[in-house]
Amino acid sequence: MRPFDRIVIVFNPHSTGNAAESAEELRAELDRRLPDVPVQLRPTQRAGHAREIARDVAATGTPLLVSVSGDGGYNEVVNGVLDAGNDRAVCAVRAAGNANDHRRTTRAHHLADAIVTGDVQRIDLLRLTLGSGATAETRYAHSYIGVGLTPVVAVDLEEGGKGSWRELVSVVRGFWRFRPFPIRLEDGEQRTVDSLLFANISQMAKVATVSEGSTPDDGCFEVVTQERTGKLRVLATAIRAATRGLGPQPSATHYAFTPLVPMPLQLDGELVELAADTPVAVDIAPRALATVL
Repeated sequence: MRPFDRIVIVFNPHSTGNAAESAEELRAELDRRLPDVPVQLRPTQRAGHAREIARDVAATGTPLLVSVSGDGGYNEVVNGVLDAGNDRAVCAVRAAGNANDHRRTTRAHHLADAIVTGDVQRIDLLRLTLGSGATAETRYAHSYIGVGLTPVVAVDLEEGGKGSWRELVSVVRGFWRFRPFPIRLEDGEQRTVDSLLFANISQMAKVATVSEGSTPDDGCFEVVTQERTGKLRVLATAIRAATRGLGPQPSATHYAFTPLVPMPLQLDGELVELAADTPVAVDIAPRALATVL
């Protein structure tokens, strides 16, 4: 018996990548190889629509939702499935974005082959809680959550556009405009950080190895911290991540802090603006997502 009763392929028809073409290719292959399983294409119409589609589809039965996208689009689908509260729903991603960190790092098989064989595994997620009490907002990340330099560069990438030369210019511009952020930890200690990254995967930004030995099903996340050190030290760390890797990093199941100034936060490929004095908590959600890798 197959682990899913239907397959829904979610994609952005206006993506700068080849999402529409890739989605159609996958649909055709699955129609041919799984003639007894319904396969449906669901193009998105606006920002946030992928989350709505995933929430509606995942509400019943045992569907497989395939996001043909980058990390940000897949983040929407994952959050929609978690919104539905149906742990029988299965997720997968077919890379069609810019960095595609999650697919590149976790890929175990050709996606269509894994779908046909029904190779479903469960992985951890990062649970992000913003605020406290009844007004607290919860979201999930499949790969990483970052504050500091990572989202600042991401903002410049969005403004400057993607493509090798434009990416390079955007990264350099973001790097030199960057200013460290003050935060208050859960125990009251204050720190000024250049970068604070919570990682569920070992690599990000195409080439950077942020931690060794971490896997998305080990029941914890890695905390990669760089306190205020000056731009040259930050640059040296970035070069080391891209060449040798940063080596083993401390792991945790919970980390909480409060930004003392407004600051951006990156949730996989999605950007969130944090107001000053917003409580932030990151927790591991063990084996929260059924997925095809």
